[in-house]
Amino acid sequence: MTYIVNDNCIKCKHTDCVEVCPVDCFYEGENMLVIHPDECIDCGVCEPECPVDAIKADTEPGLEKWLQLNREFAEKWPNITAKRDAPPDAEKYKDETGKFEKYFSPKPGEGD
Repeated sequence: MTYIVNDNCIKCKHTDCVEVCPVDCFYEGENMLVIHPDECIDCGVCEPECPVDAIKADTEPGLEKWLQLNREFAEKWPNITAKRDAPPDAEKYKDETGKFEKYFSPKPGEGD
């Protein structure tokens, strides 16, 4: 088992999860984070830290797409280990659905 980040993170990109991760397995894209599934130790401390419920155990049904996406972009994006402020308009996107199709960006973020 591992944890993954889903599209609830897109355009919200809170980094509370990054701060508590003991193995620094989060990677930053332009408008979301991902977890490297091979680095995650399945401790679960990140899951309750996410204010938009974007972190899920990969054992939940229907998350295969997200496991693949997390793996792919964790290999391409820079590592992030320190908490930062969420985007100023994060609240606006908090409850929006279909964010992957509307807003996903494959561009990397800043990282550390």
